[in-house]
Amino acid sequence: MAKNKNNQAIWNTRIKKKASSLFEKVGSSISIDKRLYREDILVSIAHVEMLFKQKIISFKIKNKIIYGLQKIEKEISKNKFEFNTKYEDIHMNIEKRLFQIIGEEAGYVHTARSRNDQVITDLKIWIKSATKEINNHLEKIIKSTLKIAEKNIETVMPGFTHLKNAQPISLAHYFMAYVEIFNRDKRRFMNNLESLNESPLGVAALSGTSFNINRSFTAKKLGFTSPTNNSIDTVSDRDFVLDFLFCVSVCSMHISRIAEELIVWNSDGFNFINLSDKVVTGSSIMPQKKNPDLLEYLRGKSGLTFGNLFSMLTILKGLPLSYFKDMQDDKEIVFKSFDTLINSLKIFDEILKNISPNKKKMYELADIGFSTATDLADYLVKNNSISFREAYQKTAKIVNYAEKKKKKLRDLKIEELKKIEPRLTSDVLKVFDLKNSINSKKSYGGTSFENIKRMIMKYKKEK
Repeated sequence: MAKNKNNQAIWNTRIKKKASSLFEKVGSSISIDKRLYREDILVSIAHVEMLFKQKIISFKIKNKIIYGLQKIEKEISKNKFEFNTKYEDIHMNIEKRLFQIIGEEAGYVHTARSRNDQVITDLKIWIKSATKEINNHLEKIIKSTLKIAEKNIETVMPGFTHLKNAQPISLAHYFMAYVEIFNRDKRRFMNNLESLNESPLGVAALSGTSFNINRSFTAKKLGFTSPTNNSIDTVSDRDFVLDFLFCVSVCSMHISRIAEELIVWNSDGFNFINLSDKVVTGSSIMPQKKNPDLLEYLRGKSGLTFGNLFSMLTILKGLPLSYFKDMQDDKEIVFKSFDTLINSLKIFDEILKNISPNKKKMYELADIGFSTATDLADYLVKNNSISFREAYQKTAKIVNYAEKKKKKLRDLKIEELKKIEPRLTSDVLKVFDLKNSINSKKSYGGTSFENIKRMIMKYKKEK
C-alpha cells in the first residue's frame, strides 16, 4: 500500500499543486463540523464492525481501528486534539490522527464509503439527539405553563379578537392554549425523527459500492430502522435538514408570539403582568425604567431562524441531483438554528417562572367593552325561542343603549332592558356576571373553570 503521509491532503497524488491559502480557508469546514466528532466516530466504528462481519477486513485491523477511534474520541472530549484546517473537515482530521496512532491500517477505515454518505449519516444522528434535547426543554416549558394555569383558574381576563375586548376568559385558559401549541411543536419534532430514520451509510459517493457490504447491519447498529433505497437520492437529500429547520422556525414563531403578548401585557397601558427583576433590564438615561428586554430578545431571534430556513431552501433550489460543495453550509445553518432555539427555550422557561399576573387590572379590563354581550344573545335564543340573528340584533340595540347611557351591561336595570325586549325577566341579569359568563362555556375546549381543571389534570397525568 502507498503511504499516506499525514502532512498531505488525501488527494495529493492526483492534485500536485498545494491549494492556495485562501482556498484552504474557504474550503475548510472543520471549525463548524468538529461538532460532529462523536457521531463521526460512532459511524466509523459501526462501519468497520460491518467490514469485519462481511470479511472485508481482518479481526486485527478492525480492533486496531476501533482502538484508535476510541482514543481520538477521548482526546477530543478532553480538548487534547489538534484540529487542522488543512485537512478540511472532521472526517479527514480524525482519519489523519488515526494514521498517527495505528499506522497504515488506518487506510482501511474508508473502505466502501465516501464522505458524502458519511456526513449525512453523522448529521442525521446529530439531529436525532438535538431533537430529543429540544423536546426535553419544551417539556419543561409545558410544565412551567401548567403551573401558572393551575394557580390562575379563576383569574378573570378579557379574551381578545383584533386586540379588542371580545369575551371574558380565564387566564389559565389562555396559558393552556400555549400548552397545546408547545405540545404540537413536540409532535412536529417527533414526526421528523420518523421521517429521517433511514441510514445513508454505505451508498458511498453516489452510486453504491462493489464491496459486499451489509447496510442493514450498520443501519440497525446506528439506531436507524432501515437503509435508504436510492444512492443518488441519499447523497442529494437534505429534506431532513429542511424539516428540522422548519420545526425550529415554527417553534421560534410560537415563542415570538407569546413574547409579543407578554410585552404588550407588561406595558403601562395594559399593566396585566409584572416581571421579576430577574428578567428585566434598566435604561441608561431613565432611572425609573424596567424593560422586558429578554422578551424582546425572544421576539427578535425568530427572524434569525426564519432566515436560516430560507438560506437552506435557497441553497438547494438550484442544485441538480448528487453531491455539491454548496451543501457544506447545511451544518452551520442547522447548528445556529439549534443553538438559538435552545437558548430561547431556556430563557422563556426562566421568564415563565418570573411572571405574576395583576388580577385586579385584568378583571377591570374584562368588565368593560360589553364583553358579555354574546351571553345575552345566547340567553335570548335559549329562553325566547328566537333565531340567533334576531337575538344578535336585539342585543346590539341593548349595547347601543348602554353605550349611550355610559353604563356597563351589568349596571342596566331590568326595566331598561324590558323596554327593548319586553320578554326579559330579572333572571337575565346573571348573564352579565363575568365568572358566570366564563363558566357557561362548558363545550369541550371551552373556558369554564371545570373544563380547565380537567384539562390541567389530563396533561399532568401524561407527564
